[in-house]
Amino acid sequence: MAHPIGAEHHRSARSPWLRAAVLGANDGIVSTASLVIGVAAADSSRPAVLTAGIAGLVAGAVSMAAGEYISVSSQRDAERADELIETVAIEANRTAELRELGRIYEQRGVEPGLARLVAEQLMAHDAVGAHMRDELGVTELASARPFQAAWTSAIAFTTGAILPVLAVTLAPRSVRVGVTALFALVALAILGVTGARLGGAPARRALVRVVTWSSLAMALTYVIGLVVGVTV
Repeated sequence: MAHPIGAEHHRSARSPWLRAAVLGANDGIVSTASLVIGVAAADSSRPAVLTAGIAGLVAGAVSMAAGEYISVSSQRDAERADELIETVAIEANRTAELRELGRIYEQRGVEPGLARLVAEQLMAHDAVGAHMRDELGVTELASARPFQAAWTSAIAFTTGAILPVLAVTLAPRSVRVGVTALFALVALAILGVTGARLGGAPARRALVRVVTWSSLAMALTYVIGLVVGVTV
């Protein structure tokens, strides 16, 4: 069924914060659940498991925020460096940059005369912006936003990490590992489906991917916890 004009609901505008949110929440659930499961498997007391969980939550949230800020800032710096290069190039030889932009449109299927006309009009409106968008692929929607990535990731990590901490703390000692793993997998399944729907991707593929790899991570730390617990 055809959409009415202007009725399309595109999702690419969500990509900067959606990526940070999904990554943060997924890491919060998996890393914290794996941590507390490993500590619990070593037959640690409830206070020790809770301490480990809270420490992992705080350290992880801060680490995620710092990591996102640093990495996205590096991306932003690269974008600004490219913007400066384009600005200098346009000021030095606007005609050459005009031809370059026209050739880009020709390669995309625009007739040569029309391609040059489009290049002239776009450069008259925003020369640097036209080159950043059509030559380098840097758009306003996908531009780097360090602070947005940092706080989104930190909040998402904290939200995800709270679930396994509560599960391992409140569950009876005899079943705390199983309950924590179950809570974590359910939360990850919900996260995978939600992230896929927000991004317009197939939900089943995201669900299988996140549950499979997360199960492996928790199983590995459980085995390590058992080995360390027996050895120590």
